[in-house]
Amino acid sequence: MKKSLLLLAALASMTMAQAQSTQSGTLLVGDYDGATTVVEGSYWDSAPTTFYLCHTGSQMIYTAEDLADLAGLDGVKIQKLTYRFMNVGGYETMTRDVKVYLQEIEATEFARIEGVKQFFDFDETAPCYSAVVDYELAETYGDDGELEFDLSAAPFSLTPGKGLLVTVVMDALDDDNGLSSSFDLQFYNTGYRHRAMTFTHNNVSFLDYKDTEDFPDASSMLGCGTDIDLPVTKIDYTFTSGEGIVGDIDGNGSVGIEDVNAVINVMLGKAENALADVDGNGSVGIEDVNAVINIMLGK
Repeated sequence: MKKSLLLLAALASMTMAQAQSTQSGTLLVGDYDGATTVVEGSYWDSAPTTFYLCHTGSQMIYTAEDLADLAGLDGVKIQKLTYRFMNVGGYETMTRDVKVYLQEIEATEFARIEGVKQFFDFDETAPCYSAVVDYELAETYGDDGELEFDLSAAPFSLTPGKGLLVTVVMDALDDDNGLSSSFDLQFYNTGYRHRAMTFTHNNVSFLDYKDTEDFPDASSMLGCGTDIDLPVTKIDYTFTSGEGIVGDIDGNGSVGIEDVNAVINVMLGKAENALADVDGNGSVGIEDVNAVINIMLGK
């Protein structure tokens, strides 16, 4: 009897406690759903990549103003970047070794030295995303598609009020896997001029170029595009909130067996609820069920 009373008392005290919970959100930079403008300039200048050439490297600047909606949030972690593109004629399978790097940045534009624009340095040993991906262009032939970079395995923590530099490197596994159709693949852009740069080559990777004495200079001799629009971008992120009770998935003000069931429903794909990620690791699994049970038991 005493044990039951102690458990009830512990549960009652927890229902009054406020704790941080993880929530999710989406930020659109530009008119993501309604964009109709494609890249201005040469077709190989598309950011974050073009499949026309085998090796590309792009850098894109998202200013603090672009990310203003995130400035008032705590514990922001970028989980996914998604870009839209217009597939006007590509129907092949493009295999690419993809690496994506994120870093905070104060600059709002690329610097010039003696009239030559400069790429930003980055740590090539620490990508937020790294995978070999088969892009089945036939699935979007003559239509719009999306290019996703899922960073949830290594989400990027963004300081409120800071800008973001995204570097995307995409390399064919051989030097023959370029788009051979007579049409190119172009990404939608928003009119944010001069906030992206590209490196394109059929034999040399952007990472190899970075190791040369030519880096960070960009010039037409290197196959670089320097006046590229910032592509429309969808940024999925998580953040922490001081409102609510950890483990109170259904929001009824207490933690109980109904919250265990709510987590299980999310695991089974029967429901969506950001609060089900109780341990804040970016996914919902059995460990979250155990976390709710431990909260119920006062552990």
